[in-house]
Amino acid sequence: MADGRWVFGYGSLMWRPGFPYAERAAATLHGRRRAFCIYSVHHRGTHERPGLVLGLAPGGAVRGMAYRVAEADWAEVYAYLMEREQPTETYVEALRQVRLADGRRVECLVFLSDVRHPQWAGALSLDRQAGLIAGATGLSGRNVDYLRDLVEHLREMDVRDPAMESLLGLVEDREMRG
Repeated sequence: MADGRWVFGYGSLMWRPGFPYAERAAATLHGRRRAFCIYSVHHRGTHERPGLVLGLAPGGAVRGMAYRVAEADWAEVYAYLMEREQPTETYVEALRQVRLADGRRVECLVFLSDVRHPQWAGALSLDRQAGLIAGATGLSGRNVDYLRDLVEHLREMDVRDPAMESLLGLVEDREMRG
């Protein structure tokens, strides 16, 4: 058995992990779904003009990427993930079992949405999500770019998410209209 610990990514960690890893594999987490359910006041918005970022909301299943991190790298990778994923502590760290594309099951560090946090947006209509994402910008750039990257990378993984694709269309329409 290979040494190391696993991390599950369902948003930008899928295409931009930013840390060294020994193995990368497509993976599915059951019991949670990818959703724009967290107000972003840091990476993709501000306190004055919040955007939205992804979270793992209760229910469903989500396909993402799992990364095995060598034990020797774990302390540094964990510190990096805390700085990147927890600037306003909107997530709850948890260990959850995921199924890798090859059928293996591994325990992964996942960042679950904290439904009690003030930035929890909950279930918003696509129109409301589009209104928050369109025009929002934070320290990591434009909110629409985050959504666009998500849709493009899901397509590269052969994952079609009609809700995310519809949301991107709505946001792009709003941004073209100004």
